[in-house]
Amino acid sequence: MAVVSTNDLKTGMTLEIDGNLMQVVDFQHVKPGKGPAFVRSTLRNSRTGAVIDKTFRASEKVERAMIDKREMQYLYRDGDSYVFMDNESYDQLSIEPATLGDAANYIIENNNAVMMMFGTEIIGVDLPASVELTIAETEPGVQGDRVSGASKPATLETGLVVHVPLFIEPGERIKVDTRNGEYTGRA
Repeated sequence: MAVVSTNDLKTGMTLEIDGNLMQVVDFQHVKPGKGPAFVRSTLRNSRTGAVIDKTFRASEKVERAMIDKREMQYLYRDGDSYVFMDNESYDQLSIEPATLGDAANYIIENNNAVMMMFGTEIIGVDLPASVELTIAETEPGVQGDRVSGASKPATLETGLVVHVPLFIEPGERIKVDTRNGEYTGRA
């Protein structure tokens, strides 16, 4: 394990604290007028998703977890788990939905995804900022119903429901922002 100073924390960095993998969500270096400096941070547990606030002394040493990123292909869904294939070794791995989190709403069969791994354990998915998905089902737009900014719900091929403009029809490909799950435009 590499040891880093709390002065060198960066958003997105993964630390190993008390046997838990914690990802830095936010941090702030504070230098009060009286007393020593400290670093106030918000950390997210990579395994459970729990978010905690933790304060470190300035220049305190913490262990940085080495996260490996591997490209894998999503093959199919087997019961509750998702089956991925490593593109280099062709090994197949079953991954639980809790490990994927919200990423399960944005991956489709036979597409590649970048998996974040700690040793042999998959701790998450590194998604692009937006993905292109096909609309499976939505209500048809009614002629003359063209209120500016109006939207309707649409179910995507992954089962995710997003709000789209009235002119979007079933079968169209749209771009969806993976950070907030919102429609961003036609593909």
